[in-house]
Amino acid sequence: MEEYMEAWNDTEESKERMELCRERLSTIPSEETVPAEYREFFTSQAKKLLRIFEYEEMVENGSFYTLSREECQRRFDAMYEEMLPQNYGESFSNPVYAVKQFGKRYGRLLTYLAAKLNAQIFYAAEGNLLFVVMAAELFIELYNYFEEFHEYTFKECREALYSFETDNAELFSSRRAREQFDPTCTFVKDIIMGADGADLRYLYRYGEYVTENEFGIARFLHGLSEDKIKAAAENVVGGYLRGFEVMRVPLVKGQTVSLRYAIGFERIMKEVIRLLEKEGLFVASVRTAVAGRHARKAGYTVTNVNIQYDYDHRNDEGLLADKQWFVRKEAALHRVYEAKKDVLSLYAGPLVLETFGERLPLPKNVAEAIQLDKRQQRLKVESTGRLGAMVEQYIPSDKTSFTIVAYPLPSIGEEFPEIFEETLRLNQLDNEVYRKVQQCIIDALDKARAVRVTGRGNNRTDITVQLWKLTNPETETIFENCTADVNIPAGEVFTSPVLAGTDGTLHVTSVFLGSTEYKNLEIAFKDGKTTTYSCENYSSKEENEKFIKENLLKNHDWLPLGEFAIGTNTIAYTMGKKFGITEVLPILIAEKTGPHFAIGDTCYSHGEDHKVYNPDGKEIVARTNEWAELRHTEPEKAYFHCHTDITIPYEELGEITALCDDGTGITIIKDGRFVLPGTELLNEALEEK
Repeated sequence: MEEYMEAWNDTEESKERMELCRERLSTIPSEETVPAEYREFFTSQAKKLLRIFEYEEMVENGSFYTLSREECQRRFDAMYEEMLPQNYGESFSNPVYAVKQFGKRYGRLLTYLAAKLNAQIFYAAEGNLLFVVMAAELFIELYNYFEEFHEYTFKECREALYSFETDNAELFSSRRAREQFDPTCTFVKDIIMGADGADLRYLYRYGEYVTENEFGIARFLHGLSEDKIKAAAENVVGGYLRGFEVMRVPLVKGQTVSLRYAIGFERIMKEVIRLLEKEGLFVASVRTAVAGRHARKAGYTVTNVNIQYDYDHRNDEGLLADKQWFVRKEAALHRVYEAKKDVLSLYAGPLVLETFGERLPLPKNVAEAIQLDKRQQRLKVESTGRLGAMVEQYIPSDKTSFTIVAYPLPSIGEEFPEIFEETLRLNQLDNEVYRKVQQCIIDALDKARAVRVTGRGNNRTDITVQLWKLTNPETETIFENCTADVNIPAGEVFTSPVLAGTDGTLHVTSVFLGSTEYKNLEIAFKDGKTTTYSCENYSSKEENEKFIKENLLKNHDWLPLGEFAIGTNTIAYTMGKKFGITEVLPILIAEKTGPHFAIGDTCYSHGEDHKVYNPDGKEIVARTNEWAELRHTEPEKAYFHCHTDITIPYEELGEITALCDDGTGITIIKDGRFVLPGTELLNEALEEK
């Protein structure tokens, strides 16, 4: 399949198809063969495709990058015209506008098509003429249907889209798998290694709509000293290598590391690649998938062009999805994974550089957007479970590791340079200091049967978390002592709770999850399962519950409590307060600034049977829970394939107390300060003015 795709992409036949499409598209604006109310749509989309064709040709022959930066930007503005916020109100990519123009059925169908054509910009940048031509042919097919509007119906148009997606599922999956896991696919690596901070036109090579954030961080890093660039790269690569040591997973030469990062950080990533290759490792990278960008960025990515656009199209598959849709897509991916199992067997795991500093508006829920009905939600949840099991089959989690680090973007504010410097320092804190302090907390928790967490002030948290019972305290422990390896910076101890008897309420007055603020988020638990939930983002209870179910529960009816942790990085907390950026700190850092609770799978998901040890040599035995135990008997019920951390900041924290079998308690934090002997050092940052 891959060889066929690449061959077609390079032949004259492919270009001949493009010329046929170009000829047909160029006539559409002057024709009056479709009903009058649809002519503007087809004219605008034909012109968009013609612009993308021209862009692809200029990318192929290299002439695009001889243009001035102003001309590059002008052409990108034209290609992205429909998605830009200033144009979105009267854009066919906007389901509200499309439904207003064409009614619900055809409006949703045509806004789906418009979004599908928008994605071709990425393929054009990658030189993937095949996919661009296929999309253009799909557009022309639907145009032909509308030319015979009284003969063909909505059903035929929908079936054309359905066939396009399912018939080509293996082709699409093959391409993405190659980019994600195969180091011979060097599109991204070539951009990184060839990046020149003195000529920022290289940023256009990705095909993504780059903003001042990307230009700003690239300029800033270009002016940073070589020592600081190397320190940042050594920090994240060192964490990556330590992750394998901590997990006791072998890392051998010839394995592949997947790079996930924000465009603009090429100078750091260039040094990261050099360090990884010095270890005998290869790199691969893939663009963040178009679907779900508002919530998850698993690949190289950019600042959101228009979060409302991403949110409006988050459920576009709802136009087409039925049971067979999911079955065919799963089967296609399985064939791809089977064909590429040798490549997958060399996958070591992702190295992730996240960013923070975007202050995104809360997207609106619009009735016109395509939605998943309850049956589709259930089918998607079930399919996600099967896909997770498939990934585990070909890429066992106990054979891989990862690391994540985060840096600010210029959009964080005028103090960006100072915040960046502070983040550099934060990410390079002394692991040994945190290991010793955190061991004091773990020693206390290992004596407990449960932990009670309460809030103070306006925080209504009151929850009791049940803990594992140790059978051999001399060699076993409940909590993991987390320093700066897989999660940078250092600063937490965490465990997988016992669900039975884990009851109470988790409340946070404000928390940012996935760049979105949740106001007065409250979740109730009974036996470790979410029962009720609410927030105050929208005006109605129903809207808020729907928002939480879709974005936090991932359309599950409930989720278990997969993790309980105590964050110890008071320096990170103080940094947030000092610069007034607490609300935009990423989960990676925010989770270190107080106790946090993760709903979904445990941190050891799919790897529960792989033994893990703390630096003191004790085995961490709390790696599973009652649901994960079903992996042995009912694996389809064992995992939920999501994990979201929710942190209570120190200022909202009343008390964390370890409850012992004899009825006594060991207080770890009281009124936002560490009171357990051996942890006093952590209060120093909290006392800073």
